[in-house]
Amino acid sequence: MKTIDELLADGVSGKRVFVRADLNVPLADGTITDDGRIRAVVPTIKALADAGAEVVVASHLGRPKGAPDPAFSLLPVAERLAELLGTPVAFAEDTVGHAAHAAVDGLEPGQVAVVENLRFNPGETSKDDTERGEFADRLAALADVYVGDGFGAVHRKHASVYDLPARLPHYAGYLIAREVGVLKKLTDDVRRPYVVVLGGAKVSDKLAVIDQLLGKADRLLIGGGMAYTFLKAQGHEVGISLLQEDQIPAVKEYMERAEKNGVELVLPVDVLVSPEFPDLKTKAPSQYTVVDADKIPADQEGLDIGPKTRELYASKLGDAETVFWNGPMGVFEHPDYAEGTKAVAQALVDSDGFTVVGGGDSAAAVRTLGFDENAFGHISTGGGASLEYLEGKTLPGLAALED
Repeated sequence: MKTIDELLADGVSGKRVFVRADLNVPLADGTITDDGRIRAVVPTIKALADAGAEVVVASHLGRPKGAPDPAFSLLPVAERLAELLGTPVAFAEDTVGHAAHAAVDGLEPGQVAVVENLRFNPGETSKDDTERGEFADRLAALADVYVGDGFGAVHRKHASVYDLPARLPHYAGYLIAREVGVLKKLTDDVRRPYVVVLGGAKVSDKLAVIDQLLGKADRLLIGGGMAYTFLKAQGHEVGISLLQEDQIPAVKEYMERAEKNGVELVLPVDVLVSPEFPDLKTKAPSQYTVVDADKIPADQEGLDIGPKTRELYASKLGDAETVFWNGPMGVFEHPDYAEGTKAVAQALVDSDGFTVVGGGDSAAAVRTLGFDENAFGHISTGGGASLEYLEGKTLPGLAALED
C-alpha cells in the first residue's frame, strides 16, 4: 500500500485530503476520559496540514442508530484535537450536508475541519453495497485524496473504510503503517520466546485467535473472566464466576492441542473472590478473599488473579523476546481488583523484549493505572482489528488501501 510519505512527496498544498481517523474515544457526560486515539492520529493530520493540505477529518463514535444523537457528537473530539494541534479546528454539524460542505469550502491550505459522526448516516454501516456506495460517493465529493488512518475500524466493511478508498487516490497514514508493521512482527518475523497474554470477559471472543496462536506462540497466559471457562473445563468449581458453558468443549480441545503442540498454556493458580460484584461508580471497598483456583466457593465470583498467579505470570514473561497482551486480568476499574492487570503491565514494562498492548481495555488499563505509554513497545489503537489480523483474517480497510 502507498503511504502518506509518498503523498507528501508528490505535494498536497491546496488539495483536500480526507482523513478517516478512529476518534471513538470514551466519553463521560460529554467529557473525554481517554484521548489516546486522538493523540495517535495527530502526526498524520499535522504532517498534512504543515504541507499545505486542507484536511477533512472523519470518524465514528459509539453506536448511534444511523441518525443524529447528541450523546455521540464529535464536537468534544474536535475541540480536543484543536488543543493538541495548537490551531483552530472547524466543526461541521453534519457529515455530508450543507454544514460539511460549508466547513470544507471555508478551509485554507494548512487548516483542518472535523465533520460530524459518520454513523449518524445509515449508509456508513449498511450491509447493502448500493446504499453504502451512495454514501461513499457523497463523502468523496468532499475531497481530492483519501488517507486511511483509523486502524481501530479497518476490520469493518463500512463506507468510509472500505468503499471510499476506491473512489479517491488512497494512502495509509502513519498510524496504520505503524500498526501493520507491529502486527507483522507478531506473525511473520517473531523473536522467541513468544508469549501471549489473553484476558477479558468472554472466551468466545478469543477462540479464533487462540486457534491461530496454538501454532505460533510458545506460551499462552490466560486471565480475566475467560479464565473461569478454562478452569471449569479442567473440572473445577467456579462458583458464580463468569462462565460460558457452551464453550467448554472448544476449550478442552484447545488445551489438548496446546499440549500436543508444545505450547505452554498457563492458567491462574489463585484468584480473588467475592460474593458480589464491586460498585464501579463509588469504588467503595469490596469484601474479598484469596483462594486457590481449584477451591472457588460455589456462592462466590472470581474477580482478579491472585498474588501467586501474578508472580507466576511475571516469571513466565521474564524471558520473553516478544509479548502480545490483549484483555485485563480482572475488574481493573475497581482498585481492589486491579493488581492482576497492574502486575502484567509491570512485567511488560520490565521486559527486555518487544511488547505490544493490544488496544481496547488493555490500553485503557495501562492509562488508567498510570503507566508511561512509552515504556511499552507499542500500544495499539484497535483491539478488535489486532485480534482479527492475528486470526489471519483479511481486514476490509487494509485491503482497500492496497493497490
